[in-house]
Amino acid sequence: MRQVDAQDLKHTGRLGQIGICLGKLFRLFIYQSDWKVLPMAAIIAGLVAMVVGGSTFVNMEGTQTGTFALTCVCIWNGFFNSIQVICRERAILKREHRAGLHITSYVAAHMIYQMCLCAIQAGVTLFVCVLVRMPLPETGLLIASPVLEIYLTLFFITYASDMMALMISAIVHTTTTAMTVMPFLLIIQLLFSGGFFSLPASLNSLTDLMISKWGMQALCISGNFNGLPSVTIWNTLVSVGGGVSLGNGMTLGNVLAMIQENGGREVILQEMAKMSQNPNYNYDLQNLLACWGFLALFSIIYAFIAVVFLEAIDKDKR
Repeated sequence: MRQVDAQDLKHTGRLGQIGICLGKLFRLFIYQSDWKVLPMAAIIAGLVAMVVGGSTFVNMEGTQTGTFALTCVCIWNGFFNSIQVICRERAILKREHRAGLHITSYVAAHMIYQMCLCAIQAGVTLFVCVLVRMPLPETGLLIASPVLEIYLTLFFITYASDMMALMISAIVHTTTTAMTVMPFLLIIQLLFSGGFFSLPASLNSLTDLMISKWGMQALCISGNFNGLPSVTIWNTLVSVGGGVSLGNGMTLGNVLAMIQENGGREVILQEMAKMSQNPNYNYDLQNLLACWGFLALFSIIYAFIAVVFLEAIDKDKR
């Protein structure tokens, strides 16, 4: 990696320094193969969409599984983007800071660059989902196009995760430590998402601090989770119905078949769904905007913490 010229830094203001750092980052993207994160995002999205995408936004169970998987994809992409970017150039950053580089300019350049990268990754992820014919909501809450609304949620999840990884990269001192910490952060995000695993009541409050919670919640809101049918009980009855005798030669399977022929299946599925509705997933614009707001707030907080730690880089003895 080419070190920024000290004279360029010394006689350049904060905005100018952002431009210099951005130029360096985009050159690294092209010449040091940082672009490899894009095909990686496509491969991961393709695998997830093929496995769980068929019932996502079709029924409650499929939507819960599918949105959780999509959230995991975005968090992984964001973490992998920037978990090493600062710690791998820490020695260079220390010299450039002493030569006049403002830490705020340095972090702002990374925020802008990572924003562009996350925007592309979110687009790649959604494009692959559409390519493998993953069902999407028919309408959007805020935007007429549900595709654009889902895209914005994927972007916010990816960017918030990216900024968390950037913060960790600013705190730790080696790439080895950064890569060691990353799996633990991912596991915490998945376990405490609040929408997939049941947690003790004493731990429920921790979910509010998780990117995964607000990301999954936003996707479920856009997918109108509470308006979808629930199929678990019906499918279970169908699977055992042939072996359950009701007398007079009738089985549970025969009864279920008659109900389906008379159009009663959908009514039953909707009634079952009422027992699984989640008020956090209400199809409401304010709910969606609140989720986006939390993800944006997390991004800002993580970037601020990164600045705070990097301002003390001159005191670093390691």
